Amino acid sequence: MNIRDLEYLVALSEHKHFRKAAEACFVSQPTLSGQIRKLEDELGVALLERTSRKVLFTDAGLSLVAQAQKVLLEVKVLTELASQQGESMSGPLHIGFIPTVGPYLLPHIIPQIKASFPELELFLHEAQTHQLVKQLEEGKLDCIILAAVEETEPFIELPLYHEPMILAVPEDHPWSSLDCLDMLELSGETVLMLGDGHCLRDQAMGFCFAAGATEDGSFKATSLETLRNMVAAGSGITLLPKLATPKERERDGVCYITAENPVPTRLITLAYRPGSPLKARYEKLSELIQQHIANILPAEKTL
Repeated sequence: MNIRDLEYLVALSEHKHFRKAAEACFVSQPTLSGQIRKLEDELGVALLERTSRKVLFTDAGLSLVAQAQKVLLEVKVLTELASQQGESMSGPLHIGFIPTVGPYLLPHIIPQIKASFPELELFLHEAQTHQLVKQLEEGKLDCIILAAVEETEPFIELPLYHEPMILAVPEDHPWSSLDCLDMLELSGETVLMLGDGHCLRDQAMGFCFAAGATEDGSFKATSLETLRNMVAAGSGITLLPKLATPKERERDGVCYITAENPVPTRLITLAYRPGSPLKARYEKLSELIQQHIANILPAEKTL
């Protein structure tokens, strides 16, 4: 038994398909299948049910997968410990971002990170919050940047910045000429929202419901750009994160209005596993992001 065998086993449990698991491990399907069979022979127990067309694990197989995931995570920690306790800003770093942060934050910070830490090799992954949390727990990601939510409480969180949400309305909307709007004015209004799985949906809904607004149940967007286009088409109004809005007050049929009383805001954090030896690396990275975002959102509440 070796570490590579455990990686094959975990990959098979994730993909539930021999070919896909082999591709994920960059080996041929016969190689992966043969190593799984060898592992079974060595342990003297069946890990898979081979009478089914689907990849089904036995109870023993499921138990071994769970333990293999723990072993691989410890191996990752061991590797990190050997890397100068994370003090060096060099080598690979896998960072996860939620879709409502990544496309709008990355263009601002990637040039800064590359200039400040040229030896750092970044691998960027975009997924919804629950997926990022799972990947961080399993050691597939080193850290994640997302809006602080209950699911991230088990991790160490470094606050990066507070991001206000801006009200987006069609250019012919009665509010389109306003620079600022009291949130209580949303009472009785319906608001376009993202679909389930996006943490921004829950955060925006909280502010809208508190103001007396309701969700437009006939439509749920898959992205902020879909929301923006729906507003431009005159289909409704919505809240968008500040970094996702242009500098202009009006663009492409959408007017952007500052909301207040209260200002709808979310906290963006960098989260990592407790006990990670890369703590110093994450702190340097978060400090750089804080400083740069403070220049982009000078009038907003930053950290």
